[in-house]
Amino acid sequence: MLVTPIAFVDGTPKVQQIVDAFNQSIEQGEWAPGSKLPSVRELTETLGVSKFTLNEALDRLRGRNLLTSSQGRGFFVAMDTARPASAAWVDLLPQDLLSVLRRPLVSAGSDLRPGGGHLPESWLDSEAIRQAMRSVVRAPSLRIAGLGTPAGLLPLRQALQHKLHGEGLSVPVEQIITTPNTVQGLDMLMRLLARPGDTVLLDAPCYFNFHANLALHGVKVLTIQRRPDGFDFAALEQLLAEHRPSLYLTTSVLHNPTGHSFSPGQAFRLLQLTQRYHCHIIEDDLYGDLHPNPPPRLAALAGLDQVTYLSGFSKILSANTRVSYVVAAPQLAANLTHMKLMSGGVTSELFEQIVYRMLSEGSYAKHRKRMVQRLTEAGGRVEQWLKRCGCELPMGYEGGMFIWARLPAGVDGERLAQVALKQGMVLAPGALFGYDPAHRDSMRFNVAHSDEAQVRQLFEALLLKA
Repeated sequence: MLVTPIAFVDGTPKVQQIVDAFNQSIEQGEWAPGSKLPSVRELTETLGVSKFTLNEALDRLRGRNLLTSSQGRGFFVAMDTARPASAAWVDLLPQDLLSVLRRPLVSAGSDLRPGGGHLPESWLDSEAIRQAMRSVVRAPSLRIAGLGTPAGLLPLRQALQHKLHGEGLSVPVEQIITTPNTVQGLDMLMRLLARPGDTVLLDAPCYFNFHANLALHGVKVLTIQRRPDGFDFAALEQLLAEHRPSLYLTTSVLHNPTGHSFSPGQAFRLLQLTQRYHCHIIEDDLYGDLHPNPPPRLAALAGLDQVTYLSGFSKILSANTRVSYVVAAPQLAANLTHMKLMSGGVTSELFEQIVYRMLSEGSYAKHRKRMVQRLTEAGGRVEQWLKRCGCELPMGYEGGMFIWARLPAGVDGERLAQVALKQGMVLAPGALFGYDPAHRDSMRFNVAHSDEAQVRQLFEALLLKA
């Protein structure tokens, strides 16, 4: 086998240049499958690099299954280096309109994302996160081997205990359990609290993953319309009396998608009714930290015998650095810890330590304060241009990430979103958040992504054609 010298260029590591050159020789058929490479000594002389640099490159090629090695015999070109053609790739996911619209809402890719569910990366305190990462990686307290603690990193849970105390929820640290993310936390809670055939109550509209997750558990779903005044409480009581749902899954502060928060009076009436009919509440508080002046959480008002509390940091810190947590009654917390251990759901201690540092060193509080102020200012501007477009805002805007808007008369949200997607803009039509036909004329707007002239101009143009 002939290995030619490489004309190394400045600015790119030599290891990478060796990998690229060898990869090209294999892919172009210059090196036949099964052929033996020269010895390490010969290669270092030919290429003019150190043994360390060469071995690093060979290890990367072996990791890509382009090379194989045998003790005492050396390195060989892999017998099967063929790669599947990208043209043969098939999208196995559902292809109906709502499924197609839903996927870009939870993934990156589009420049214009007024329907998205996360803050833009430019809004996040990336440097504070990276600094926390660097500190954690350097610290001897990070355990490289072994799993994290089943209940979660104790210093983080103590920091969460302090945070919750400031929000009116005082609990022993043993009742705070970390989870990899809020959806997995909800999934584990459903496995512990519900059985197939049970009835579970949801808001209408609500976050689309709630419907999808509950379907996996085989429960019967009922919905109650979320309104500016909370609910039609007479209708709610009738529903509770007739169907006896065992669980009610809701977001009390900055509800997704409407942005509504229960006032203390609304919360009191809700807790009174659900307690009367023995309906346990799971309170998803993923957005509450974005409220400029949040009302009391349901768990703080009623206690953990009636309400199980679920929250996390994916919306404010980073969607890729996910740590969430559940606050529950003692026995439920113990059962959840056991389930985490038995199902392999232990939270990454690396991520736990990153979040702990940001909480304990104050960078989270500073970032949260900036986000609240920035969202409030952007929300006011988005609110105004939506109204100028002829949209109605039934809930009003009180802070947070989302505005729920009713489109001008005669405009179909699904059709509008379909046309927008073809032009590189991701919208979130009301049909994604429930099955009620009344939602077809509504749409959720992400304040941070919608506060852009390009979004406003394209949306206005689409409305004119609708």
